[in-house]
Amino acid sequence: MHRSPRLTVDGVVLEDDAVLLVKRKYEPFQGTWALPGGFVEYGERTEDAVIREVFEETGLKTNIRLLLGVYSDPNRDPRGHTVSVVYLLQRVSGALSAGDDAQSAKYFKRDELPALAFDHAVIIKDAFERISHGVLSEM
Repeated sequence: MHRSPRLTVDGVVLEDDAVLLVKRKYEPFQGTWALPGGFVEYGERTEDAVIREVFEETGLKTNIRLLLGVYSDPNRDPRGHTVSVVYLLQRVSGALSAGDDAQSAKYFKRDELPALAFDHAVIIKDAFERISHGVLSEM
């Protein structure tokens, strides 16, 4: 039988040197902070999935700024092999509020990050590095 990894998305929303995180309501990593994101539905584009997931978990409407990267370590998720397509997003509108499978949602300053779920510390580090190298100098 052929097995394939499951496809997920994560959204990195940055404002004033802070990153938007959600506290996970369910396992794995229940009660731990993470980037908003989730599984891509069959027939859904990853671009649409990340906008949907971020809205469902935070109440914020966002636009994609750029593709940050693809994270595919087979051990990144204890549920099994997942591949996450990660986008850097810009907040467009909405009021920040936890929803869907998030206990809470808030911004954390770059130097005050809590312990993070999955490989999200690596993803956030990559995002801040991209910005510090002038990739998004207009942010």
